[in-house]
Amino acid sequence: MEKKLEQRLNGLRQEYNAGQKMLADLEAQKADLQQTLLRISGAIQVLEELLATEAPPGESPGSE
Repeated sequence: MEKKLEQRLNGLRQEYNAGQKMLADLEAQKADLQQTLLRISGAIQVLEELLATEAPPGESPGSE
């Protein structure tokens, strides 16, 4: 009986460690994605501002 409990405990510890590693990987992936979205957002803002300065008076950007 005790051997089965120890085996189960070891199995659960392995699952826990695997879950912790997966969580850390996903958190790193989330941080990378947030940085990418931030760069894209900045690029969008720059392009919108460029379009706004080049648009003829009375014409709104994106009205094509």
